[in-house]
Amino acid sequence: MHEWLAILGMMAVTVAIRASFLVFGQRLAFPDWLNRALHYVPAAVLSALVVPMALAPGGTLDIRPGNPWLVGTLVSLAVAFKTGKTLLAIVVSFVVYGAMRWLL
Repeated sequence: MHEWLAILGMMAVTVAIRASFLVFGQRLAFPDWLNRALHYVPAAVLSALVVPMALAPGGTLDIRPGNPWLVGTLVSLAVAFKTGKTLLAIVVSFVVYGAMRWLL
């Protein structure tokens, strides 16, 4: 029962936060410094999700060249910086990861 209350509470808070932007969005203006800072949130969240899996796919640190998650991530990073195309970086990293998993 406590789990359901926690889930319902989290749902209520999430809906309230999102609804507040819809209701008060026209009257709510963030300062410029906050708007600039919010542009970095997606990259920070994505990094927080990807880096632990790339560095420790089995739960232990694995930085050897044979780690397909790490190599795929590094290739994706290089392609993204070189071309600036996110979709291309993702596709190339999947190809590298798949080739390493299939060949090794």
